[in-house]
Amino acid sequence: MTTLTTSPSAAAAAPGGTPSAYADRAAPAPIPFARLLKVELRKMFDTRSGLWLMASIGILAALASAAVVLWAPDDQVTYETFAAAVGFPMAVLLPVIAVLSVTSEWSQRNGLTTFTLVPHRGRVITAKAAGALVVAVAGMLVAAAVGVVGNLVGSALNGTDAIWDVSVSDFTAIVLANVLGVFLGFMLGAVLRSSPAALVGYLVISFVLVPLTMTLAAAQQWFADIQPWVDWNFTQSQLFEGLPTDGEYWAQLGVTTTVWLLLPLAWGLWRLVRAEVK
Repeated sequence: MTTLTTSPSAAAAAPGGTPSAYADRAAPAPIPFARLLKVELRKMFDTRSGLWLMASIGILAALASAAVVLWAPDDQVTYETFAAAVGFPMAVLLPVIAVLSVTSEWSQRNGLTTFTLVPHRGRVITAKAAGALVVAVAGMLVAAAVGVVGNLVGSALNGTDAIWDVSVSDFTAIVLANVLGVFLGFMLGAVLRSSPAALVGYLVISFVLVPLTMTLAAAQQWFADIQPWVDWNFTQSQLFEGLPTDGEYWAQLGVTTTVWLLLPLAWGLWRLVRAEVK
């Protein structure tokens, strides 16, 4: 006859001292962060909205390059022209992808599954932020590559030498500007947790506030004087003109980024890790 032997820990773990088959099992290892990042990146591409956003970026980049080749004057067929034409749709659409990567957990109730499989929401949000960063940098590298092809084709068709007038520091500044733009979308998604509300907020900040603040700065000198310290759009947009070397500019960028991005993002993340997914 075989005698069943249980360890004291197993007996103690079961109600009423009844042996439990699961008491001595080791806790499962946490899901590796690389796998979480891979999953979040896949989410940005394998939904219909994400797929069409990515496709629209590629289509618009190709159309912008073709427009430069067909209609730009010969003296403006330069790498800077192609980079600006290709980079604009990416600068507009990449933040939308960051918005949807966060809000989909609530708007589509994906969080019921995500946060059940990974209860530590902070790791999921960190993976989403890292994914947004990867997409932003990869998108700008694609824009740079499309610009190279467009510049070579355009100069060949015009019978002129290709002009490479974008330096490494200029490209670095453009990438930084787009990364900040992506994290604007990420912040709005974390704060509002609703796709329509976050998208409207992004459009208001990016396309409504800009002409309003420009008009105010042109009409009121007092606002023009303080605009670099209070207007994030104004400060961030200067990065598209090259990498500044003025220390005051970086102080202004730090102040506006803290006020417009970091503080709201911290508040949004604090609420996000406690919010119930309904």
